[in-house]
Amino acid sequence: MASTHRICKHDVFLSFRGTDTRNTFTDHLYHHLIKKGISVFKDDQNLQKGESISPQLLQAIRDSRVSIVVFSKAYSKSKWCLDEIADIAECHEQLKQTAIPVFYDVDPSHVRKQTGVFKSAFELYTKLFRSDLDKVDRWRRALTHFANLVGFDVRDKPEFTEIEKIVQAVIKALNHKFSGFSSDLVGMQPRVQELEKLLKLNSKNDDFRVLGIWGMGGVGKTTHATVLYDRISYQFDARCFISNTSKLYMEGGVVAVQKQILRQTLDERNLDSYDTCEIAGIMLNRLHSSIKVLLVLDNVDQLEQLQELGINPNLLWSGSRIIITTRDEHILRVYGADTVHKVPMLNSNDACELFRTRAFRGEDQSSDCVELIPEILKYAQNLPLAIKVIGSFLCTRDATQWRDALDRLKNNPDSKIMDVLQMSVDGLQHQEKEIFLHIACFFKGEREVYVNRILDACGLHPHIGIQRILEKSLITIKNQEIHMHDMLQKLGKKIVRHRFPEEPGSWSRLWQYHDFYQVLTTETVINYVSKSRGCNLYFLNEFNLCGVIWGEMIIIICYLYSFIYHFDYLLVVTFLPNFPRISSWSSFQLTFILETSFKQRILRKPITM
Repeated sequence: MASTHRICKHDVFLSFRGTDTRNTFTDHLYHHLIKKGISVFKDDQNLQKGESISPQLLQAIRDSRVSIVVFSKAYSKSKWCLDEIADIAECHEQLKQTAIPVFYDVDPSHVRKQTGVFKSAFELYTKLFRSDLDKVDRWRRALTHFANLVGFDVRDKPEFTEIEKIVQAVIKALNHKFSGFSSDLVGMQPRVQELEKLLKLNSKNDDFRVLGIWGMGGVGKTTHATVLYDRISYQFDARCFISNTSKLYMEGGVVAVQKQILRQTLDERNLDSYDTCEIAGIMLNRLHSSIKVLLVLDNVDQLEQLQELGINPNLLWSGSRIIITTRDEHILRVYGADTVHKVPMLNSNDACELFRTRAFRGEDQSSDCVELIPEILKYAQNLPLAIKVIGSFLCTRDATQWRDALDRLKNNPDSKIMDVLQMSVDGLQHQEKEIFLHIACFFKGEREVYVNRILDACGLHPHIGIQRILEKSLITIKNQEIHMHDMLQKLGKKIVRHRFPEEPGSWSRLWQYHDFYQVLTTETVINYVSKSRGCNLYFLNEFNLCGVIWGEMIIIICYLYSFIYHFDYLLVVTFLPNFPRISSWSSFQLTFILETSFKQRILRKPITM
């Protein structure tokens, strides 16, 4: 029996006698299947002429979920076709592949018994292959096998109606598992089923609906949208999937996106000569018709990319659906998405399974390597992108190399992962980016009200800034605390260190004791402060100290606890760069130095948490 995890490249293998039906029935059937989003291998299109039936063709048959054989009067006259059907019959029996016979202009009994129009061909083959009658017997068995299957006798019946029946039979056989995407995606089936419910495809109130799929970079938004599209597209009269809307918009403007929609949904090809207004007119006139449209706009990063399209409930027919993926929840809210779904991280079991599929690929799993999996998954924090990249990198390597790679990743995150996450940060405004970096370096896990007060003192307008970062999927807020994925925190710290990775005195932020100590006990801080512009934050986790360099002055903001002063408050101290060097540190000593050395510059500000 075939493995339930067999991955197929094609949905349908279409076998036919070209001279009989290529430009009539088979061609029409082929295009109806394609219009439903079904992947079809049509041998005269996919193989070079003159190529004998070979491992390439056999592989195409094996790589298909369903085989359709269109029997015509001249089918048995082609040894190529007979070899095909013999291979298809074997796949049907051995791999449990679905097989659908279609009797175009021939009696099914003639196929079953090789009589009628098939009789003369087999009389000839018996003579030609008298030394290899096993070949002829193999052909006979295949024809008999197919003729006994449930199929479609389309003789003297309306072609369009019969083709629709065949297409529906194929869809039923595929059971929503089209081959446009791998069928063994870990944990994907229940997630996509949930998204399908959100679309309300079976709703009696069959209105136009918009589904927004939102989440951080690398969490699998595109994968979810692709599998969902693959699963439901057959239910629509026209469909369109734009894989990178933001890139297409950036390169060609809204017209490029509109043209792509028209090409995919209505098969419009001659659009290059039309200007912006004409394209908009075509969109309005052609899409506003009695057809249900499925439109997927993947990776939208600006609201204008949606608004300028001019697609709204008044344009598309009832029952149409739009699916939008984005990292920015605010875009979906403003556009008016009916439902916004946040893609969660993988659960622990799915994360482990996904890693194993990438790291081992069916090979023997070394126990030494397996022991490292929990540590690797802890590093990746169930982010699918990180799991895939790291798993693929570790594949075929031994446990020693795994350990080495993991240690290296902790200090130098993989660039493929960082590049994907960086795109979300690039979309932030300057102050929002500053807040993101502050949270990454200092405030992960801190109470939101505390972070707001600190950042407000720095003039960063945190109430709107933190909300935007939240909408960009760069942070989460749980139990009134700000949380951030470890990968995003690593990205933030990497950005801070980017230009001078070995020179903490040149960083805009310090978050480790040894870096802070090095800067304050060398001339580096003086040189840097004198040249600094803007607002840069220093923080020492061990002593709840953060400092801001502003112009040529340092502002230290110290959150002090009640065991020293009997109440909580913010201590703000300003001074020039000749800060005294300190060789030993403690919370009390630091406070004492600030109090005695700069008493005249101290501003105490009580805070209530």
